[in-house]
Amino acid sequence: MSADSKSTYLENHFLIAMPQMQDPYFADTVTYLWKHNADGALGIVINKPLQACIADIFEELEIVCSIKENIFRQRQVLAGGPVERDKGFILHDSGLSWESSIAVTENVTICTSKSILQDIAAGAGPQNYLVALGCAGWDAGQLEREISDNAWLTAPARADVIFSTDHSSKRRAASAILGIDLNKISTAAGHS
Repeated sequence: MSADSKSTYLENHFLIAMPQMQDPYFADTVTYLWKHNADGALGIVINKPLQACIADIFEELEIVCSIKENIFRQRQVLAGGPVERDKGFILHDSGLSWESSIAVTENVTICTSKSILQDIAAGAGPQNYLVALGCAGWDAGQLEREISDNAWLTAPARADVIFSTDHSSKRRAASAILGIDLNKISTAAGHS
């Protein structure tokens, strides 16, 4: 693959749902793309909290919490996407790694290991992380068509937005990377 074709991929970017997004799952979301190539794309929705908290995940997996559990009652689990909803994905800052860790960038890693959750519960996990159930996936060419149809804005990802626990402000923060206020964008799609 040439450097030019690789540059058209959006790995380590945000997909920001446009105001006219019709899909009820993705309306008002920000998705972090951790993989994008000729075969398709994978991402994690980073601003759609579930009713569950991380302490609930620990209880479900019988993980003993050796630090203040209150912290984990306040940290929400996210609905990461409509694919593999029963599988946990942990986005975390780099530095430490676990057996299933995949480095996306030098600052962001994705992991599906139970051992990372055990380490988080013991206070030995990554400093910054988010836990999501499920992921988002696109077949080859599908995401490109959706972007062409004005379903998504794309912006370079920033770790401070990914790991923020203020999920309600992530969409605004992600669009601000582009200098865009989504409240001022028309819901009528157009092409230039």
